[in-house]
Formats: sequence, C-alpha cells, structure tokens
Amino acid sequence: MNSVNPKALLHSKWTKQQVENKEKHFVVTEVEFNENKKVVHCVIQAVISHNEYDINWRDLKNSKLWRQGWV
Repeated sequence: MNSVNPKALLHSKWTKQQVENKEKHFVVTEVEFNENKKVVHCVIQAVISHNEYDINWRDLKNSKLWRQGWV
C-alpha cells in the first residue's frame, strides 16, 4: 500500500502498474478540497499523451494499481 498525503498530491508523480493506451507515467495536475479540507476532485495527466483523467485519489494508495514516482 502506497502512503499518500492529500496535501502533497498536487504535482506528485505516479507509474501505472498496468499500462493502457501506452500511458504509464502520470502527474497529478489538479486537486480540489472542500471546506473540511477533504479531497473532492483529483485529476491525473499522462506525461506523454497529456490526456487527463478524473481519479479517486484513494486509488493511488493501491500498490497493485499505482507506484509512487516514475519507474
């Protein structure tokens, strides 16, 4: 399990364990918090294609899906 701090999500780098559409490396480009400082919206962008995807930030904790950093 990856440890993910919501305050440090923005601009963090991630490697997807199962490559899809030749997209492997990603950067978190947008994080939105509510008034209780809980993450309500997170966007991750593929480095090569620049495609953006809405993601549940808690999915990044799953080491079967994501690895922190670029590997």
